[in-house]
Amino acid sequence: MNTENLLSRITVNPKVMVGKPTVRGMRITVEQILRALAGGVTVNELLQDYPDLEQEDIQAVFAYTVNLVDEEQVFPVEISA
Repeated sequence: MNTENLLSRITVNPKVMVGKPTVRGMRITVEQILRALAGGVTVNELLQDYPDLEQEDIQAVFAYTVNLVDEEQVFPVEISA
C-alpha cells in the first residue's frame, strides 16, 4: 500500500475523539496506538485487543507520524544579554 493510501486511513473529525487524528474514523486515536507501542505493547497484541484494526492501520499511524516529524522545523534562537 502506498503512502497516500495509508494516510487516507487517518481521519480527523471534530465530532470523533475531540478532533484528534483517528484510524478510519473509529474511536482509536493515533496517539493511543503510539502510546501503546511505546509502552511495549506489540503490534500483534494491538490487533488482538482491537479486532477492527488492520495491519495497514498500524502502518498508517507510522506514515502519519513521519509526515508530522518531516514538517517540523527548528530555528536557532540567539539570546543576547
